[in-house]
Amino acid sequence: MDNIAKNTIAVPIEGEMKKSYLDYAMSVIVGRALPDARDGLKPVHRRILYAMFLNNNLHNRPYVKCARIVGEVMGKFHPHGDNAIYDALVRMAQEFSMRYPIIDGQGNFGSIDGDNAAAMRYTECRLDKYANEILADLGSETVNFQPNYDGKEREPVVLPSKIPNLLVNGSSGIAVGMATNIPPHNLSEVIDACLLILKKPESSLQELMNLLPGPDFPTKGLISGNSGIIDAYNSGRGRVIMKAKTHFEKSKGQKDVIIVDELPYQVNKSNLLIKVADLVRNKKLEGISDIRDESDKSGIRVVFELKKGEVPEIILNRLFKDTQMQDSFGINMVALVNNVPKLMNLKELLKVFIAHRREVVTRRTQFNLKKAKLRCNTLEGLAVALSNIDEFIALIKNSESPSEAKKKMIEKEWQSDLILKLLSKAKDKSSFDAQQDLAIKTKGSYKLNLEQASKILEMQLQKLTGLEHQKIVDEYSLLLDEISDLSDILNTPERVKKIISDELNQTKKDHGQERKTLIAEGSAETSEEDFITPEDLVVTMSHTGYVKAQPLTEYRAQKRGGRGKQATSIKQDDFVESLFTANTHDFILCFSNLGQVYWLKVYEVPRAGRGSRGKPIVNLLKLLPHEKVTSILPIKSFDDDRYVFMATLKGTVKKTPLSDFSRPRQSGIKAVQLDAGDYLIGSIITDGKQDILLLSSKGKCVRFNEKDVRSMGRTARGVRGIRMIQGAKCISLSVLKDANSSLLFATEKGFGKRTKVKEFTPHARGTQGVIAIQTSDKTGNVLVSRMVNSEDEIMLITNGGVLIRTRVSEIREMGRATQGVRLINLGEGEKLAGLVKIEEKEED
Repeated sequence: MDNIAKNTIAVPIEGEMKKSYLDYAMSVIVGRALPDARDGLKPVHRRILYAMFLNNNLHNRPYVKCARIVGEVMGKFHPHGDNAIYDALVRMAQEFSMRYPIIDGQGNFGSIDGDNAAAMRYTECRLDKYANEILADLGSETVNFQPNYDGKEREPVVLPSKIPNLLVNGSSGIAVGMATNIPPHNLSEVIDACLLILKKPESSLQELMNLLPGPDFPTKGLISGNSGIIDAYNSGRGRVIMKAKTHFEKSKGQKDVIIVDELPYQVNKSNLLIKVADLVRNKKLEGISDIRDESDKSGIRVVFELKKGEVPEIILNRLFKDTQMQDSFGINMVALVNNVPKLMNLKELLKVFIAHRREVVTRRTQFNLKKAKLRCNTLEGLAVALSNIDEFIALIKNSESPSEAKKKMIEKEWQSDLILKLLSKAKDKSSFDAQQDLAIKTKGSYKLNLEQASKILEMQLQKLTGLEHQKIVDEYSLLLDEISDLSDILNTPERVKKIISDELNQTKKDHGQERKTLIAEGSAETSEEDFITPEDLVVTMSHTGYVKAQPLTEYRAQKRGGRGKQATSIKQDDFVESLFTANTHDFILCFSNLGQVYWLKVYEVPRAGRGSRGKPIVNLLKLLPHEKVTSILPIKSFDDDRYVFMATLKGTVKKTPLSDFSRPRQSGIKAVQLDAGDYLIGSIITDGKQDILLLSSKGKCVRFNEKDVRSMGRTARGVRGIRMIQGAKCISLSVLKDANSSLLFATEKGFGKRTKVKEFTPHARGTQGVIAIQTSDKTGNVLVSRMVNSEDEIMLITNGGVLIRTRVSEIREMGRATQGVRLINLGEGEKLAGLVKIEEKEED
């Protein structure tokens, strides 16, 4: 124990843990989790392919047991668990995992339903044709080798790969403190992008994306929108939304059926069906009556049979929202560059691969040049031997050992007509120095080197025939041409680029396929509206501000009962003031007295039956204190040729294009700029050509065409519509739609009348207008006016809470310059508080 203590070095634990953790992290990053940017492989994949290459398990050889491959890899190169190696091998053979499988498997290699592969003792494999492109030229000193884990073998640091495999097959892995997730792509498109970078290194991202628009998944499916792709290709990180490919059919019972033909990448079909079944069982996804998996070897076919009356588009949107029929792929393009992890964009990844190919082609050329020169050296030695064959045989016979024979050969100077013939050919090749290092020609004689002497000793007797002389000359001439060509390649970068380009084009020709995954335009995000069935509703708003909606069919059925109030049974002192029919996907514009406009979708209006009042509209909108809704307008589309016409308490009017209100904001936006003490009293939709009528509280009315009011923006103040006399207010805004209609007036003290609108001749805007009703102390100021027909009904409301409903036909029609007749008897101190045109009549 004492001896051990003496050899112990005390170090701070913080520093030691930091160093050890960083060592461990880098070991995981470099040795396991992240792919090399050049060949797109992690160490385990590279070792599997190399072991199969060494064992000659090529695509044109018989299959071998996977257990044999796993044992070979584990014993020589990858000292980890056999399960890890087999899992990696299996994935490289799965058509639904790899865009281009690298291993050709035979047996059960798993399924898209999540089934595991059979045990390695049952399955067989060999390299796929695609793997040839990754391993090509491995024996030509194109890449560096390193010792294996125990130093007894050597393994490649990277594979030569003619294919940009990192982008083509993608990669995913989790290291320590970082991760990578690269989607697969189409080989032809990636090669086209590589060729563009070769030709034009400064190419823009848009130019690259014209050739390489996005990922191409082996399970096909759809990609919604390309914004996430642009982010990923530009910065290295992005999010791609994947969707299942579907279509609609009709079942034998004429029910609607949703058919799923393709699934998003890496989605487990079996788990997806279990999820949908759970949602249906828990009533979170209604409308599906049956779920069937009819998939077979020909492809995926999942059937969702719908209940009668269900809208397939709505159910499909629900499936996209609540299940993995819509999924996302988070792109994170991290890979090793010179053994350092780096986040790269698309252009950087392509350039790393091209630089790798340039190095591989250069090193292959250097290897072939060296090989050709060595062969030339050998041929020169054989030429000397054939010219002096008798002397060589005697020299060998008289030597005690091969080493002595080699020594005598090297020391002697040889004369040879054949060697002179060969060297004269070499001299003509300016790019080839005939015997710079390998042989020396002096004074017409030739001295052999050790390599040549060894080859002569190994020469077969058949080489002594006269025919071999000419073969040596011909082969030497061909080698000289090859050496000249290889030397030119090394000295001409453009030729290296041409070779890379030709090889890429050949790879594209041999392995290229059509794109599988469709990239659809538009956003993948779904809104609540996508799940609402299009339907016509009757929307009602009561005098006290309660709103509700009822299906049109149900409303009509109630109306057939005879009395309208069957459909809207509300409290006694309330009645329907606004009523319109609109689709669930339509908008409702709500204008407030403070000049703000708010949006509601019709489907947001609460559904309620005949016995319900609905919900206060103030609870549906974010109104300010003392703010109230003065008008609501149903809008199907925000057209440029329609306008919102508004009027304020002080007689200001304004016309704004309806399209200016097409961008909803939850908190509302300003519709008109109001002066202090002014309020918005009404708004209407017009076509820009209507006659407008404004009425003041002093009984004056002005009629003018809205063409006199120019179109202006939302924040504008407006222009004068009616000039007010002292103490007057603008109390109503009407649009003339029917020349036979009448204006109904009511005063504070219960007087009123009807007057034909044709008695109000058009004038210029901004004037006081003409007398519409005579006012006095007896009648009080005008309270309200409404455009009516004789079939309409009105409701009179007093400040004492009394409501009287009457037909318009019971009110006398009189000229402009009259004070009218008594509409309602008021008590002491009581006044008329309002007159409202009732949209829902007593009788059907």
